[in-house]
Amino acid sequence: MWVFFAFGSALFAGLTSILAKCGIRKTDSTAATALRTIVVLLFSWLMVFLAGSQRQIKNIDLKTILFLTLSGLATGASWLCYFKALQLGDINKVVPVDKSSTIMTILMAAVLLQEEITRFKGIGVVLIAVGTYMMIEKKGKKQAAPENNRWLFFALGSAVFASLTAILGKIGISHVESNLGTAVRTGVVLVMSWIMVAVTGKQKELRHIPKKELGFIFLSGLATGGSWLCYYKALQDGPASVVVPIDKLSILVTVFFSYLVFHEKLSLRSAAGLVQITAGTLLMLL
Repeated sequence: MWVFFAFGSALFAGLTSILAKCGIRKTDSTAATALRTIVVLLFSWLMVFLAGSQRQIKNIDLKTILFLTLSGLATGASWLCYFKALQLGDINKVVPVDKSSTIMTILMAAVLLQEEITRFKGIGVVLIAVGTYMMIEKKGKKQAAPENNRWLFFALGSAVFASLTAILGKIGISHVESNLGTAVRTGVVLVMSWIMVAVTGKQKELRHIPKKELGFIFLSGLATGGSWLCYYKALQDGPASVVVPIDKLSILVTVFFSYLVFHEKLSLRSAAGLVQITAGTLLMLL
């Protein structure tokens, strides 16, 4: 059953990237992250009460709280980096770099969670790494300028923090219902994102967000909430080294909708890279 939740997570995560990109064309990415986190938090707690998980709050131990908090901080950092990267670069380049967090997650799962790296997983890691490199190709000399490559640094930061999120989240939800765990860590993300808004002085920009973009930010928050609920349910019942790769198949959803919405086309090299990433991900399921 956890496999279906993992694929559900991939679908909603793919939609999140598209909706978020639509919501940050003129809106600052940090402010947008803080606003959409409110939506995710409300959605998460709604699911907690629908599932009746609120009764377990008093049973959460300190170790669980610690790892859920750390996971939330890692998620907040990943989000801030990811949406800044989306604002600066093309979706078809940002997303593959972000999804390369699969590689680090598998290695960390092997070291910290004693999850086995099989031959297929090893081959999958290589394919994902090569495919990611192919998808972030440079098309011209102008793109090689440092200011045009800022998105890459933020995308790499997103990938690193995303891998930490998966490992810390896996440990944190070992002894708590997944909906409740998601809600608790989302609260941490909310606090962190609004602190970043205050520190960077972005609160003034909240008054000037176009209504249309505000709507897309709201929808991206709902998509994220759906993705998280599916993801952590799958992570609770299944191995992190398999759940995470399935979740990263959201890249297919993102590429498809980025073509429909933003008319971003893949070159032959990028398309070949996407095929390798997909093949590497599917190999990990064997």
